[in-house]
Parts: sequence; C-alpha cells; structure tokens
Amino acid sequence: MPYHWTTNSQNGRNIRILELWPHNSLPKQGFASFIMTTFILILLPLLSLSGTLVFWGLLPFLMLAIWAVWTAIQHSYKRNKIYECLSFGKQTLDLERTNPKGNTQNWSCEGYWSRASIYTREGPVPFYVTLSGNGREVEIGAFLSEDERKSLYEELRREIAHYKSHS
Repeated sequence: MPYHWTTNSQNGRNIRILELWPHNSLPKQGFASFIMTTFILILLPLLSLSGTLVFWGLLPFLMLAIWAVWTAIQHSYKRNKIYECLSFGKQTLDLERTNPKGNTQNWSCEGYWSRASIYTREGPVPFYVTLSGNGREVEIGAFLSEDERKSLYEELRREIAHYKSHS
C-alpha cells in the first residue's frame, strides 16, 4: 500500500503518523530499462533498411516516438510528487500535503472533534475520503486506488476512535 503508519515517542507520549504517497507502477530503474528496450525494439526492424534513404526518412519519426514516451513518463513522475502526512498530536490532528510543485497545504483541528468521512458517489472520485474539524473538510488520499481509499477510511476511523478514547 502506498501509505503506512508509524509511531514516534515525544515527551513520553506516542504520536501516530500516517504518511501517504501515490503509487508509481514503473520505478526509476524500470524506466531506464523500458526506454532502452523500446529503443532497441524500434531500431531492430530499421536495421534492415540501414544505408538506404528510407532508413534516414524513418529514423527521425522513430526517435520522436521515443522522445514522446520519455517525456510522457517524466511528466507522470512529476505529477505524482505528492506527499501527505497526518500526525495525531497531543491535542490536535495535523495534516500537511506537499503538492507536485513543492508548495504545501496545512490543516489542523482539535483531535477530539475530528471526524473521518467517506463519500461513495458524491466526491470527485468514488469512495472519496475526507477529514473534518474546525469548520473545514479536507481530502486525504484522493490519489489512492478505490480499494486503498476504502481501507484507509477504515483505518482512519479506528485510529481516530482510539485517539479520542485516550485523550
């Protein structure tokens, strides 16, 4: 799962932290292999035409195709540079989201009054998970898959209930 829980100890109190990030199905090492394999597979049939005018006519278009694939995957990596961190402090819940451009968004609320909600159809994605408190409702994990959002909601609900019972 592209999220995990950790526990940090501060001033004798355990603080739970939830970290979330988008899943990249193609890691950086796989990216290099994919581009090289694509390049070789495109170049193999072209080798039979080497030394001909057709070879030089097709080569720029094939290189353009490789460049387009490379650019699209790089754009996907940049768009997926999202990181969310939810920490259960002594009295507050704090959510910090780092967007792909590097800017951050923060949300904080009194922990006892916080609530996790799930919208099965009303949100921008199915099973849209939100946190509410202090008069605001913020999304969390919208980049996760549908099953991951369902699981996240259940874990958040349990963790918030546990937090409230021990505050």
